[in-house]
Amino acid sequence: MDVEIRTPSRIYSGQTAIREDKHKIVNVGQMSNISSATFADSKPHYQILNGLRGIAALIVIGYHIFEAFATSPADQQFNHGYLAVDFFFILSGFVIGYAYDDRWKSMETRNFITRRLIRLQPMVITGAVLGAITFFMQGSEKWDGTPVAPLLVMFALLLHIFLIPAVPGTGAEVRGNGEMYPLNGPSWSLFFEYIGNLLYAFFLRRLSTRALATLVALAGVGLASFAIGNLSGFGHLGVGWTLADYNLLGGFLRLLFAFSAGLLLSRVFKPVHITGAFWKCSLVIVVLLSMPYIGNGNSPWMNGIYDAVCTIAIFPMLVYLGASGKITGKFTVGMCKFLGNISYPLYMVHYPFMYLFYSFVWKKELTFAQTWPFAFILLFGNILVAYLCLKMIDEPARKYLTKRFLQIKKDGH
Repeated sequence: MDVEIRTPSRIYSGQTAIREDKHKIVNVGQMSNISSATFADSKPHYQILNGLRGIAALIVIGYHIFEAFATSPADQQFNHGYLAVDFFFILSGFVIGYAYDDRWKSMETRNFITRRLIRLQPMVITGAVLGAITFFMQGSEKWDGTPVAPLLVMFALLLHIFLIPAVPGTGAEVRGNGEMYPLNGPSWSLFFEYIGNLLYAFFLRRLSTRALATLVALAGVGLASFAIGNLSGFGHLGVGWTLADYNLLGGFLRLLFAFSAGLLLSRVFKPVHITGAFWKCSLVIVVLLSMPYIGNGNSPWMNGIYDAVCTIAIFPMLVYLGASGKITGKFTVGMCKFLGNISYPLYMVHYPFMYLFYSFVWKKELTFAQTWPFAFILLFGNILVAYLCLKMIDEPARKYLTKRFLQIKKDGH
């Protein structure tokens, strides 16, 4: 089972708060309306996939807002929002394969790693710093009210910046709920993202397509077994955020299947005809990630099957269809560009403010009906903060670091 840390009036488990008291056609690869993610890459981006990433990120915000009011994993609203991470991993594998598979004759491994650090690390650091600030605003104490020394918070910040996980129960695990990154919980997925990038640079890119397909199949069997066998203890795949129990194994299986599947898709991809790909795929993503818990909790294998089917079958299909589609109309173009641009900053900076929201709700024992205006402010406020971080931190930092550490030839390679 996942780690369970008791607090004054609830258990925090599986990152769910559990109360004890009960008209112009634009090709997807076209260079117009380029995403801000393009700085270190020479190839155009799949704008529909960027937009779908943004849709999934918004669902994650809703999922985390309703964590404050859940009494068990079974009654969590936007119940399957945690599966957005698996979707992100598939997207990452697909985009990495598309962007880099044909570059290795002229690109060194060091250059690839530098590019990925420039792309990802500014927001990792920003989220960690925001997490430290909000932790002090919250009173610099664990969920059970135990005070935390400022020096330990700074130590946790230092570990977080270098993505060194905190071990549950140690001084660096300052919130007392078992998170690998207690100042900004979602950073756990960046820990695995970096592992995926390193696996690609040193191993996965060298595999033949047949060998890669075999790896995907084996990883899929392992992931399905983990989900259906209920190794999470709650009948879901919302694992990887802590070093406790089977979370590390679960997180690695989620990464290994999804990232490798995305990479495989990029190799075998041949566009199919689909109209309205962005809106159709967006609707499916919203429905899948918002679906209530399958079953009543007494038969966790049922929800495990749902998670496995979504991750292993449906998400790769959505990425394939999204990559095949074309954007119709200026509104959709603008929507995909905006959502794609803010998706990563939004994912990386929203959770520190969620900690403040949880503290506010739990201490006063409030319901959603009493706090929905604050929830809406939190939603749109996080979108605004993400946009400001994009424009004031992420883009300037990546431009500077690209100029400083990468020698870009005239052809962009």
